[in-house]
Amino acid sequence: MSDAKLRKPADPLYQLMREGRAEDFNRQRKAGDKLDLHACDFRGIDLRGFGVANVDFSDCYFRQADLRGVDLRTCQLEGASLHGAHISGAYFPVKLDPVEIEMSVRLGTRMRYR
Repeated sequence: MSDAKLRKPADPLYQLMREGRAEDFNRQRKAGDKLDLHACDFRGIDLRGFGVANVDFSDCYFRQADLRGVDLRTCQLEGASLHGAHISGAYFPVKLDPVEIEMSVRLGTRMRYR
């Protein structure tokens, strides 16, 4: 995957995620801070404990990220790649076929909705 297509925005909420500060992130999200995370780089980041309901993660890169137990059911994940990510106990959108998830984790393919 080319780094040229991935974003690492200066957005404070994105920076909190990169720093692993879930409590601060969740507090600011509840305060109504807007969040634009499409096409962002989440390589190796631990996202456990982050409230990510309704976040647009389309075209994001989650290589070796820790998504264990994360509820992604209301998130947009089309075009995201999960290569080598830890996904045990994670919830995914119903419209995302389990084969797409498996192929993405194993091979790094970008996920497509049915």
